[in-house]
Amino acid sequence: MIDLKRALHKPEFPRSSAYDPEWVLDNQMGPNALWLLEWLCASLDLQPGMRVLDLGCGKAMTSVFLAKEFGVNVIAADLWMSPDHNWRRVVEAGVADRVCPIKAEAHTLPFAAGYFDAILSVDAFQYFGTDELYIDYLSRFVRPGGALGVALVGLTKPLQGDLPRCLTTPQSNGKVFWEPSCRCFKPPHFWQRLWRDSPMLSDVRVEAMEDGWRHWRDFEQTLEMAGKGIFPSDAQALEQDRGETLALLKLLARRTELEGENFYDPSLGAKVGVDV
Repeated sequence: MIDLKRALHKPEFPRSSAYDPEWVLDNQMGPNALWLLEWLCASLDLQPGMRVLDLGCGKAMTSVFLAKEFGVNVIAADLWMSPDHNWRRVVEAGVADRVCPIKAEAHTLPFAAGYFDAILSVDAFQYFGTDELYIDYLSRFVRPGGALGVALVGLTKPLQGDLPRCLTTPQSNGKVFWEPSCRCFKPPHFWQRLWRDSPMLSDVRVEAMEDGWRHWRDFEQTLEMAGKGIFPSDAQALEQDRGETLALLKLLARRTELEGENFYDPSLGAKVGVDV
C-alpha cells in the first residue's frame, strides 16, 4: 500500500507537505497546484488582510492554502467549478471567514478597478491569458504597486518542426499527452514579451521551476498508484520528455500607476472610473 504522506512530501515545498494527501489528491486538477502555488508565493510579499483574487481556482484548494498560510482574504473565482461545492470545501477547511467562492469568466470580472492587492492564478492562465490585451484588462483590478503572479504549464523553448514523439504517441496506458488545447503552452520568452509590452506592468520576471518535469511526473505517478487520477496518467510521457519540451513556469509583475482600459466588457466603461 502506498504511503501517500511520504509520496507527496517534498523538501522543496514544506508548507504543501503539511496538508492531508487525500485532500490534495481528491481536489487536484493537473500538476500539484499546492506545489506550484508555494513556489509562486516564495517570490511574493503576501501579508495578512490583503485582498487576493485566485483566478481559475478550480476546487478552491489554492484559495484555502492562501488563507491558511498567509492570512489573506481570497476571492476564489472559477468558471467551471460550482461555487456551492467550493464553499463546502472552504467551510470544511475552516477558512470561511477569509475565502469567498464565486463563478466568474476571466474576461468579464465583476470587480472595481484597483480592488485587489494581488491577483494570482495557478495552472489556468494559459487557457485565457495569451491574448495581447488581456493582461492590460486583468491588471486594472490590482491597485498600483500591487502584484500579479501566475504559475502555469509551458514550454522550455519554441516548438520547431514536429512535436517530440513522446508527446504525440500513445503511452502504455493508451493516453496521448498532446491535445489540440496544448497549443496554448508557451515558452518563457513569449510571456516575457507579452507582459513587458504592457504599460500596466513593471518588474516583469519569468522563471522556470528547477526539475519541474520531475515534480510533475512524481505527482502523476502518485495519482496513478492511489487510483485518484481524473484522466489516465501522463507520467510516462513526462519521464520520456525529461524537461526537454515541457516546463513549469512562473510569471511575476507589479502594477504600474497607469489607468487601464477595459477591452472586454463595455458595461464597465472604456476607461477606469468612466460610468456608462
